Amino acid sequence: MEKQSSHNHQIKDWLKKLKGVLHDAHDLLDDFSTQVLRHKVMRKKKVRIFSSSSNRIAFSPKMGRQIKAIRERLNAIAKDKEDFHFIQSFIEPQVMSRDRETYSFVLEDEVVGRENDKEVIIEILFDDNVVENISIIPIVGIGGLGKTTLAQLVYNDQSVNKNFELKLWVCISEIFDVKRIVKEILEQLTDERLKESFEVLQNQLREKLSGKKYLLVLDDMWNEDNTKWLLLKNLLMVGARGSRIVVTTRSIMVAGITGATSWYALRGLPVEKAWNLFVKVAFGEGQLPKNQAFISLGKEILEKCVGVPLAIRAIASLLHSKASENEWRSFKNYELSKITQGEENNILSTLKLSYDHLPSYLKQCFAYCRLFPKDYMIHVGTLIDLWAAQGFIKLSNPKQRVKDVGGEYFRLLLWRSFFQDVKKDYWGDIWCKMHDLMHDLAISVAGTECTVLHSTEENIGENVHHISFNLLDSSMQFPIIKFKGKRIRTFLGHRRGCDFPCNALVSNLKYSRTLDLSYLRSRKMLSSIGRLKHLRYLDISENDHIKILPNSIVLLLNLQTLKLKNCIALRELPRDTKNLVNLRHLDISGCFTLTHMPYGLGNLTSLEILPHFVVRDGGAKARASGGLSELNKLSNLGGNLRIMYLGHGKDDMMECKAANMKEKQHLHQLELWWDPKLVGETECFDEMSLEGLQPHPNLNVLKLSFYMGVTIPSWVSLLTNLVDLNLWSNCRCHHLPPLHQLPCLNSIWLINMEALEYISEDNGWWKKDDNDGPGHLLLPSFPRLSKLEIEDCPNLTFMPLFPYLKEELKLWEASLKVLQQTMNKQRPSTSSSCYFPLSELDFLYLKGVNDLESLPEKWLQNLVSLRRLFIYRCHGLRSLPCKGIQHLTSLQEMNIVDCNELALVNDEDDGMQWQGLRSLHSLRFWGTPKLVSLPNGLQHVTTLQKLEILNCNLTSLRGLVIDKCRNLTSLPQGIRDLTSLELLVITDCPILLQRCQRKIGNRRAQNSDPIQKLQLCNMTRIRSRSLWFETFCCAASIQTLGNIAHILFFNHYKEEGVSMQAPTHKYGALRDEWIEFMEFFRTKRGITSKNS
Repeated sequence: MEKQSSHNHQIKDWLKKLKGVLHDAHDLLDDFSTQVLRHKVMRKKKVRIFSSSSNRIAFSPKMGRQIKAIRERLNAIAKDKEDFHFIQSFIEPQVMSRDRETYSFVLEDEVVGRENDKEVIIEILFDDNVVENISIIPIVGIGGLGKTTLAQLVYNDQSVNKNFELKLWVCISEIFDVKRIVKEILEQLTDERLKESFEVLQNQLREKLSGKKYLLVLDDMWNEDNTKWLLLKNLLMVGARGSRIVVTTRSIMVAGITGATSWYALRGLPVEKAWNLFVKVAFGEGQLPKNQAFISLGKEILEKCVGVPLAIRAIASLLHSKASENEWRSFKNYELSKITQGEENNILSTLKLSYDHLPSYLKQCFAYCRLFPKDYMIHVGTLIDLWAAQGFIKLSNPKQRVKDVGGEYFRLLLWRSFFQDVKKDYWGDIWCKMHDLMHDLAISVAGTECTVLHSTEENIGENVHHISFNLLDSSMQFPIIKFKGKRIRTFLGHRRGCDFPCNALVSNLKYSRTLDLSYLRSRKMLSSIGRLKHLRYLDISENDHIKILPNSIVLLLNLQTLKLKNCIALRELPRDTKNLVNLRHLDISGCFTLTHMPYGLGNLTSLEILPHFVVRDGGAKARASGGLSELNKLSNLGGNLRIMYLGHGKDDMMECKAANMKEKQHLHQLELWWDPKLVGETECFDEMSLEGLQPHPNLNVLKLSFYMGVTIPSWVSLLTNLVDLNLWSNCRCHHLPPLHQLPCLNSIWLINMEALEYISEDNGWWKKDDNDGPGHLLLPSFPRLSKLEIEDCPNLTFMPLFPYLKEELKLWEASLKVLQQTMNKQRPSTSSSCYFPLSELDFLYLKGVNDLESLPEKWLQNLVSLRRLFIYRCHGLRSLPCKGIQHLTSLQEMNIVDCNELALVNDEDDGMQWQGLRSLHSLRFWGTPKLVSLPNGLQHVTTLQKLEILNCNLTSLRGLVIDKCRNLTSLPQGIRDLTSLELLVITDCPILLQRCQRKIGNRRAQNSDPIQKLQLCNMTRIRSRSLWFETFCCAASIQTLGNIAHILFFNHYKEEGVSMQAPTHKYGALRDEWIEFMEFFRTKRGITSKNS
């Protein structure tokens, strides 16, 4: 029926009428069921619907007339149906997931067939033979080809990472808002949320990019307004030579407006690559079937996809669910044959086939996503709540949870490629996007029922039921009067950060199921909100001023989701919150002013999400408030749960037992925070309290804060699914239980544990093999441990070994003995499975480890995978090793900060071991007063891009050589402190030389005296000229270098006919140093001395 409607306008009109009457019927039934529910809640007794003996709710005459009118409309529609001769089918299309043990939201599918395109783009990026300092590279192609994917491949390539100082990515989409783009770039550079005016922002942007070699990707650009583009482009032209801007777009006109002389036209995949992608998706594990008929059919079907990866994925995933040859042949002959080969419109028709094969419950879920603008990051948890509010999610039995079933709906649509770019954020929330073509498809199938408003002038059609504002445009206002007379069921995406006429809104949205009022500035919610009796979803998050909610909210008996996230002024929830019997999601995370939970919250047995629970705060306990026992019956709770202000007394211990945490099998994360105000209490029952709060073994994350027990209960060892263990400010805890039975443990944080001395008495992370003699060690019991952070644990000197850490090891204010035990433990070389401690570690962060004097060579030779090494405030550190540093072949970033005793020791081999640092691009020395020289071998680190020296004592430095810094534009202001500098040699720095020459003429006319005469040598001839230091540095940079005698510039040397003459006349003793330097220079460059 739905398929026919896309080709027949009469059927489309008939379907509109049917949907309209069904909406009205649903509203009427909802009115009645709400009235029954209110009677049940208020009277607190069971009501048998339609039983005249027990039910006193009477049908009003008005309701009777409405029912009669609806029946008449349905009869007329049923009669019209006979004219269309529909073929009825009661079999829903089936969808299948891939046969996997688990489904990972964050696992990105491998990209197929774009290797050559990636190489070409990277070659263009690195091409120095371009006229412009900053060149623009558009990637142009139709939707679905993978322009964004190609840009991502390039952006994340290792060689690209090394070649650019800054990398930035901004998704532009349909609205080209220069201020928003500038703001997004700055927020990536500063990691801050910015609210300044455009004038301030553009000044900050030019300052941040000035002189920096950057790569900027402007993804999915549609702007054809040259004026807007030039406004942005002019701000970006301050970068260093070699900076690149990559633009992805569907339009050649857009590419032309950027000013690019050419662009990269992305084509469909070659036949072989397209077939590889089809096989990977359509057949299990990417294996070709034995039945040759599938292969021949597949290749015929593939031709219709014209090499477009999105279409290939969509069709192949559809065929994956069809097991028989007949199904494949039927699909090819009767559905795919209707599509002619062509460009985007026909690709959209191809994608529509994938939609047609969805079951109806997934079709409505997908069509609803039309309410999100293109390129919008969709929060999957919110999406599931929105689906549930519209009644799209159906539970097959009462034990199922809406979150679980909704999650399965999402995964099925994801597998069919209706969603993409799935990511998990820091808090574990899942986000996704829709491809532009899929968004176009959603607009097509949603029809007139859903609309996104882009301006104040748009009219709302008669059949519109779901409305959203353009969530990316914060400047829009909308007159509420336009809603009048409309049966709006969804209102999403209100303008952020402004006051809003709530009264007008409520009076015009009385049939609404979903209402988003987040980011308002109102100081209180209107009581009229209680009139929206159909409401299932209410979001009033991020409202800073609301201190109390109106009691009328408890009249919303159908409410399933109430979001109050980050309402930081909210003091309490309504007393009768217990009346919201259908509530499944109560988000009060970030409401840190809440003093207690309402009494009777435990009656809300449908609750699935409750991220925050306040036990008490000061005198709040004396009020009528619910304790931990309210959690007893909430067995459906899942996700994250933080319990705040647990008490330390005997009564608190009894409440903990009543919480029944052991039965909450859906909980993913449990945070337990004891009251920090009561830490000084002498009598403490925390150990028994924690014993009573034992969670279900399914728990993944456990965090304990301000716990005052001496030991941790043994049940921690039973949490076999535990991934993260976080213990913070548990100042009396003496030791931890054995952890060797936790096979999934990935991360451990031990922070501010003053009394902690050891972890387990039986050294549980290692096993001894009696057959191999004493001391022989088997593989550790924790093969998945990847992160370990120990901070402010001064007494911790013994713990199990941790040689297989991969991601990071942080030791802050801790003893070096913790690390020594691991680094000194090594399997005998005779073993067939020899290992090296921490050989896979990525990040080592040592802070306040004051018994660290040096990094032994034995340790460094193990750290072959280390990419980042941070050493902060280790006041015992006296030297960096001369030997062993060559083993750090993967090291990219090294920071040495506030190490008061550090003095670098230069060895006799001229620092050749530094050549091993072939990946190092950033080196920082801050606050090291005893640092008087840089390592001899630093010149061998050819990959170094950034060298920072701050608050270090280099005043005795006599010579400084700067070689092959081809993007160097100026010398740092800090050079003014090098008051003993006598020789400054600069070679192969062409931009610095050009800048110097360009400014000479301007400075000659002035009468300021030169500080010293400088010599410029370009290696083919020597010309003496008087320069002022201001010509190549900031004016004040080196005015204080009173002892400097000679500054030499070298540029563009030649291997033959090189003239290198020593300076004469008044430089005296420097002449010998000059000759010695030239001999060294010849040796390094391989230059003959015949003309010297």
